Amino acid sequence: MELLKKLCAVQATSGDEQSISQFIIEYVIENRDHWANKPEIFAGEGFQDAVVLVFGRPKVSVFAHMDSVGYVAAYGNRLVKIGGPKAETGAVLIGQDSQGYIECTLEKVEEHDEKDKDGKKKEINKYIFSREIDRGTTLHYKPDWREDDESIQCCYLDNRLGVWNALKLCEKAENLAIAFSTYEEHGGGTAQFLGRFLYKSFACRQALISDVTLVSEGIKAGEGVAITMRDRGIPRQKYVQKIIRIAMAFNIKFQLEIEDAGGSDGNQLQASSYPWDWCFVGAPEANYHSPDEKVFKSDIAEMRALYEALILELQ
Repeated sequence: MELLKKLCAVQATSGDEQSISQFIIEYVIENRDHWANKPEIFAGEGFQDAVVLVFGRPKVSVFAHMDSVGYVAAYGNRLVKIGGPKAETGAVLIGQDSQGYIECTLEKVEEHDEKDKDGKKKEINKYIFSREIDRGTTLHYKPDWREDDESIQCCYLDNRLGVWNALKLCEKAENLAIAFSTYEEHGGGTAQFLGRFLYKSFACRQALISDVTLVSEGIKAGEGVAITMRDRGIPRQKYVQKIIRIAMAFNIKFQLEIEDAGGSDGNQLQASSYPWDWCFVGAPEANYHSPDEKVFKSDIAEMRALYEALILELQ
């Protein structure tokens, strides 16, 4: 879990993914000599901060978004959300501006003169710090890694766990593409460009979305990897059923997720003009978008096992 721990500590909110992008490129360069095959790396100019790895002649691509939720310092001591962070008053935020290192505290305050659409008083986010933070400074949860025999708990397991899973697949990959996307937490879009690149350059048209989903009424922690039959988007059911059959054939412990909201890079692929088959496959987590996201190790193991089976069987 050391690699996952390092990934969770990298600061990379939507729109500021340069650090995690560089981390991934350096990791690939440092480790590729020990892998079964070396990938071609596509990054830099024309890709912004996204990274694509291509092994052999891929028919399947794993998509994993690199970005996370967070906050940006606005006027005075007000914070504006990046994505949908769920932290409560007292959460510790960190960052860096022109004056140096920042470690401040989040405070949620009710606006007395403003109400939301449900008639409730609006909440705004503020920071408590010894000085005013430069406008535009991004702030992230301070990592607090907690691990025992059963589970892992830390900020940003969404989606550093998906990134970790994709990087582990590199060790044995023969014919596989991996797309590390940006902006997923705050509007998406990069997945469409990466999908176009992979479709036109390599005729790749099958996608697996390496991400985490939410513990919910129907998806329980410790009961296996989730295969999403639908969320806000609806993947082609013929493809989803094929993935389910493979999971059953390899005795993978899995759960079927059906929701009418939420989304991922798969929704962006579905919205593109290219005929991608896609399916979200990921471990469930509790306390999503908070500093205390929690995933069971048994679910991570089932996720890893299913991905290894899928990249072989979907060729």
